[in-house]
Amino acid sequence: MRPCHILLTALFIPLLLSPTTAAAHPHLLATASGTEISYQQLLTELSAVQVVFIGELHDHAGHHRMQYEIIRSLEQQQQPLAIGLEMIQIDDQPTLDAWVAGNLEETDLVAMFNRNWSMWPLYRDIFVLARERRIPLLALNISRDIIRQVAKNGFASLPPTRLEGLEGVTCTVDPAYEQFIRRALGEHGHNPTSFRYFCEAQLLWDTAMAKHLNDFLTRQPDYRVVVLAGSGHSWKYGIPHQLTKLAPRTFRVLLPEVPGRIDRTRASVADTDFLWLDVGPQSWTLSPSQRPQAGEQKSSAAAAE
Repeated sequence: MRPCHILLTALFIPLLLSPTTAAAHPHLLATASGTEISYQQLLTELSAVQVVFIGELHDHAGHHRMQYEIIRSLEQQQQPLAIGLEMIQIDDQPTLDAWVAGNLEETDLVAMFNRNWSMWPLYRDIFVLARERRIPLLALNISRDIIRQVAKNGFASLPPTRLEGLEGVTCTVDPAYEQFIRRALGEHGHNPTSFRYFCEAQLLWDTAMAKHLNDFLTRQPDYRVVVLAGSGHSWKYGIPHQLTKLAPRTFRVLLPEVPGRIDRTRASVADTDFLWLDVGPQSWTLSPSQRPQAGEQKSSAAAAE
């Protein structure tokens, strides 16, 4: 993202995250029926499940606007709420706990966040809301070094010591998962071996995040969790599928419309339960520089978040 874009984003985030404008967005598609639903109808559906997956393009302010509004709405209900974060590695869970408890300065939180991720201004309001409302924040990710190693050399290259805490995790990529990666991430892979390693890295990523999410829900069965993750991870065949292999959790998936990957003409209930559409005066239309092209290549697993 260019420096001027970052500055403008920081200036306009408070406006973009206005609950009124987010709730007023009129274009929410239920894939099961193929019809548009209201924001209140969406909330009714999300209120009936234990896990809500909300996909994002990480640098898209409108996607974080919707995440904020849904979190704010669900937090007002009786069931306790937590927020699961792809952005943060599990080793930094104590820092998240200290932030929510009010025992950490924002500068220290930002330092940790920037070690893990980037684009803090886009996420700030969600973290502030969590602190104000004492909503637990859950680190879901594993070391980027592990993901990079698998993407480069395959899952078999990992020694057992690198999988501490993930004992029993396997990484078998079948043709269905390969097809999912091609569609969800625009990754086609001209080299069969490199593409298989790329798929293994994504599968390990999804599986590890599902395990950390399931561990929390096992400890705290009364909670509902809103999971914020990249669009590709949030498709039903990503983290949600891996979660259902661990436990019979109820969930719903809400994805943004992303031209070239998933849109109103292609999305089905096998991909997502709900799709929010980039149309109309309240739209979150992508700029040409943000719009992914069908079949665009990714240089590494980290680029395909």
